[in-house]
Amino acid sequence: MKKTRLYLFLFVLLFLLPALACGGTDSGGDPTAAPPPTTAPADDTSPTAEVQQPEATAAPVSGAVNNLQDVKNAVIQIVARGTFVDPEVGTLYNAAGSGSGFIIDPSGIAVTNNHVVTGAATLEVYVAGEDRPRNARVLGVSECSDLAVIDIDGDGFSYLEWYQGPIDVGLDVYAAGFPLGDPEYTLTRGIVSKARADGDTSWASVDAVIQHDATINPGNSGGPLVDPNGKVVGVNYAGAAGVDQYFAIARDEALRAIDTMRNGSDVTSLGINGQAVTDGESLYGIWVTSVKSGSPADRARIQPGDIILSLEGLILATDGTMADYCDILRTRGQDQTMSVEVLRFATSEVLEGQFNGRELETTVNFGQMLDDQVADPGSDAPAGGYTYTTITDDSGILRVEVPEQWTDTNGAAWTRDGEEIGVAVSAAPNLDDFLSTWDVPGVFFGASAQIEAPDSLLDGFDFSGSCDYGGRNPYEDPLYAGVYDLWTNCGGQDTLYIVLAATPEDQSFVILVAVQVVSDADLDALDHILNSFIVDI
Repeated sequence: MKKTRLYLFLFVLLFLLPALACGGTDSGGDPTAAPPPTTAPADDTSPTAEVQQPEATAAPVSGAVNNLQDVKNAVIQIVARGTFVDPEVGTLYNAAGSGSGFIIDPSGIAVTNNHVVTGAATLEVYVAGEDRPRNARVLGVSECSDLAVIDIDGDGFSYLEWYQGPIDVGLDVYAAGFPLGDPEYTLTRGIVSKARADGDTSWASVDAVIQHDATINPGNSGGPLVDPNGKVVGVNYAGAAGVDQYFAIARDEALRAIDTMRNGSDVTSLGINGQAVTDGESLYGIWVTSVKSGSPADRARIQPGDIILSLEGLILATDGTMADYCDILRTRGQDQTMSVEVLRFATSEVLEGQFNGRELETTVNFGQMLDDQVADPGSDAPAGGYTYTTITDDSGILRVEVPEQWTDTNGAAWTRDGEEIGVAVSAAPNLDDFLSTWDVPGVFFGASAQIEAPDSLLDGFDFSGSCDYGGRNPYEDPLYAGVYDLWTNCGGQDTLYIVLAATPEDQSFVILVAVQVVSDADLDALDHILNSFIVDI
C-alpha cells in the first residue's frame, strides 16, 4: 500500500500540528461517532441524564407542544454521513456523525446546527424515538451562526414554539436531545447563568448566546433549550464540561437566521464546515472539514482539508475564533466577490483566488521551497536525480527503496550496547561518513520488539549541539503511526535530519527510520524511503 508523501509536509507541519493537537471548547458534535443502534440500550446510567423520557413506541399526536413532557415528540436525532477531513484525525471516509435538532412546523421543518449537517452526503432523521430513520434535505445554513434548517420527509409532526418572555438570569431551562450517539432521548435541567455571553468560538461567531448549566454533551448539538412549558429559549451548540458551562444560540439571534434559511437561502455562509486553527505565532486560518456542494466555496474549488488563510487581505483566526471571517461576511455579503488565500495542506501549496469570482490557482509550493532550502550545488548527488532500487536486511524482514547510488549497505542485526535488539538495514554512498558527518546522505531503518514506545526511542536522539530542533510531531500512514523529530541546519549547513519512530496497530514492534538529507535530490530519496519502508512479519 502506497504511503502518504511526508517530506512535502515537513515545512507546514513544523508550524501547524502543535496547534491542531490542542483541544478547545467542545462544539457538541462528533464526526467520528458511531451511528445509533436500531434499538435503545436496556439501561442508561449516564450521569448527565438527570431527567429521562421513555422511547416513543407510537407516532406522536400532531400539534404544538405546550408542556415539558411532550418536548420529546418534537426533538430529533440526526445522523449525517459523508467524507470529512478532520484536522487531528485526517480523512474520514463514509463517516457518521450524530447530532440533535427540533421540529418547528408540522410540515417537518426543523432546526439544528450547521456543523451537524453541512457537507454531509446523506441525513437520517429519527423522530420521536422511531426505529426507522426518515430522509431530510437541507434548506439553508449559516456557518457563522452555526444554524441550519432542514425539511424532514412526512407531515403532521408535533412541533415546538418559541419562548415569548424575557430571557433573564435565573430562568429555569432544560436541554433536550440525543447525546453521545445514544438513541434514547435525554433531558437535563439548569438555569440561565448569563443572558448575553460571548458567542465567538473556533467554529462560529454568534452575537448573542445564552450561558446555562443544563448539561450537554457531544450529540446534543442543535437540540433545543426549553423553558418548563416546553417553549424554545435557544439552540444548544457548545459546552465546556470541565467548568459546567454550556451555551445556546439565543432565540432572537436564531429567529433572524431561521426565517431566511427556511425559505431556501443561506445566511452569512460561503458553504464550509470549518474551525479556526492557529499555533499562536505564525499560522492562522480556518480549517475546512467539508464543503457544501454548489456553494461559493465549492465554486471557488475550496477542498476539505484546506486552510483559509486570509479573506479580502485580512489574516483570519488570529484570536483562535471565526470572528474576523464572519465580520467580513457580514460587511461584504456572502454573494460579493472576495479575494481568498488558501493553504492546501495535502499538497503543501498556497493558492489564491476569489469567492464568487476566480477559481483558486497555485502561487507557492512549500515542497519546492523546502527543495530550495536544502539544495547543495556541491553535492555528489547526480545532476539528473537518483534512480532507485529495493534493499532488504539480512533476514529479509525489512524492505525499503533507496537510491541505487547509495551502494554502501549493511543488513546486519540492530544492536545496542553490544546486544542484538532487532533487525536493521542501512544505505549511503559511504556509511562511515553518513554516520560520522553531516556531509553525506543516507538512511537507517530498523525494527525491534524490545523498545517500548516511539517517544522513548526518539528521546535517545539529541543533536542540539549540531542542529536546530524543529520539534516533535505526529506521524501516520496506512500501516504505522507514531512521531517524528525534525532537525535542521545540521553541522552549520543546510543538512536536514529526520528521525521517525512508529508502530503497527497492534504495537508489537517499534520502527526507526532516520534519513539525512544533504541535497535536493536527497529530498526525492526521502520521499521514496517514506513511501516504501515496510516490515514483513
